[in-house]
Amino acid sequence: AFVETIAHSYLYQDGDNYIFMNPENYEQIQVPADMLGDSAPFLQEGMECQIALFNGSPISVELPQRVTLEIVETEPAIKNQTASSSFKPALLSNGVRTMVPPHIVSGTRIVVQTEDGAYVERAKD
Repeated sequence: AFVETIAHSYLYQDGDNYIFMNPENYEQIQVPADMLGDSAPFLQEGMECQIALFNGSPISVELPQRVTLEIVETEPAIKNQTASSSFKPALLSNGVRTMVPPHIVSGTRIVVQTEDGAYVERAKD
C-alpha cells in the first residue's frame, strides 16, 4: 500500500461530499466535506486540487494556495483615512468573511489565501 498524490479537477458538491475528477482517466471520486474543513468554501468549479490517495481512497485534499473572489459587501472607505490604517471587514462571493484594505470596494475581485481567507492583493484581471 502506498500514498499517491494526483491532480484532480473539482466538479460539484453532492450533499456532504465533494466530487472531483481525475482529468487523465475521467474517474470521479467523492471527498467527504469534513476532509476539506474550512477550505471547502474556496472550491471553484474546474479548480485543480492535489488529492492524496491511499489504496485509492482520498486521505487529504490540497487546494491551490490562492484563489480569486469577488467582494459582495464591504463598508465604503472613510475620508481622511490613511492607507496604512486598519483593514475593514468584507463579505466574499463564497460567503466567507475576510479583512481588506480601506480602498477596496464592493464588486472588486481580490486574491485570497485558501488556507485562511486572508487578503493577498487586488486581482489583476
